[in-house]
Amino acid sequence: MSTHEHNYSSNHNGTLWFVHDCTLQLDLGYRRIALFLLYLLIFMLGLLENALVVWVNWRRRHSANGVLFCIINMSLSDLMVIVILPFFMMEVTLDHVWLWGRFLCKITNLIFIVNFYSSTFFLAFMTLERYLSLTRPSYPAFFPVVGRRRWMLCGGLWVFSFFLALIENIHVDVLEWDEPGCYMMPENNMVEWFVSVAFLGLIFQFLGPAVVIITCNVLIARAVKTAPDVQERRDVWVVHVYSLVFIMCWLPYHIITILIMINDIDPFLFSCNTVEFTYFSFSVVHTLSLFHCVANPILYNFLSKSFRNNLINTVVNYIPREVTMGQAGAGNQPSAPSGGRGDPGKQRKLSNTSTSQSDVGS
Repeated sequence: MSTHEHNYSSNHNGTLWFVHDCTLQLDLGYRRIALFLLYLLIFMLGLLENALVVWVNWRRRHSANGVLFCIINMSLSDLMVIVILPFFMMEVTLDHVWLWGRFLCKITNLIFIVNFYSSTFFLAFMTLERYLSLTRPSYPAFFPVVGRRRWMLCGGLWVFSFFLALIENIHVDVLEWDEPGCYMMPENNMVEWFVSVAFLGLIFQFLGPAVVIITCNVLIARAVKTAPDVQERRDVWVVHVYSLVFIMCWLPYHIITILIMINDIDPFLFSCNTVEFTYFSFSVVHTLSLFHCVANPILYNFLSKSFRNNLINTVVNYIPREVTMGQAGAGNQPSAPSGGRGDPGKQRKLSNTSTSQSDVGS
C-alpha cells in the first residue's frame, strides 16, 4: 500500500523547483494512528459479522438458491481479507516496515487482491440473480440449486480473481531500503505496470460491477414499486442503499488511483500540493474501502427477517435441551417465528417482493 508513496519520494528528490513549490503540511503520525484504529474497527466488526453469516448460512448451502450461495462466497472472501488485517495493522504502526518475511508478504498481498475482485464479482452476480428471480422467475438461474453449473461458475469467479491478483502479485516482494518493506516493484517498465494494474482494477473491480449492481437495483426497486400484491413499500429505499454503499466504498479509492496513475504518466502535470495530498490520501481511502466487509453482512443479511430467524434458530439449537424445555414449560406455548413455517402462499409472496437479498428462496 505504500508503493506509490515511495516511488513519489524517490523519483522527485532532484526536482528542486517541485519540492520548493510544496506548502501543504500533512501529519503522517496522525494518519498512522487513524489507519490503525480503522483497521482495528474493521477487523473486530467484520470478523464477527462475516463469521455469523457463514455459520448461519453454511448449513443451507446445498439447498439454498443462487442469491444465498453468492452471499456465502462473498462472506468467505471478506473473511479471508479480515484474517490478514493484523499484519497491515502492525505494518502501519511500524511506518510500512515489514518484519514477516517474503512468503507472508506475497501471500497477504495475494489474499488482499483476490478479495478485491472476488467480493465484488459475487456481489454483482448476486444482484443480477436477485433481479432475475424477481422479474423473470422462469429464467434459468446463474447458480442453480443442483448440478455442476453452480460450482463451475463459482470456481470460475475465484480463478479469475486469482488470475487478476497474480498479475500484480508476481512483482510483490520484500525490498530493503532503509528498512524492509513489502512493495510491488517491477524491475522493468515500472510505470507501465502500475498503470496496467490500476486500469484492470478500474474496469473489472469497479466500472463493470457498478453497471450491473446499479442497473439491477434500479430495476428491482421499480419492479417492487409496481407489484400489485405489495402493501408496504417502505423497504424499497434499501435497494438504493445497496448501490450507494458500493459507490461510497469504492469510488474514492478509484478516484485517487486514477490521479496517481495520471501522475505516474506525467509527473509534472499536477502541482506539488495536489500530489502530496493524493499520495497522503491513498492509504486512507484504501483502508476505508474495506468497510464493505462490515457493510455487506448488515445490508444483505442482518436486515433480513429470514436471516435473523435462522440466526435465532441456530443459536437455540446449541442451547442444552434441558434449558429450552424448562423455559418452554415455565411460559406459554412458543409461537412460530414470523419467517418460519406459515402460509406457503404468503411466504412466496413475501419472498418475491422483498427487497432483502437473503429473503429470496428462504
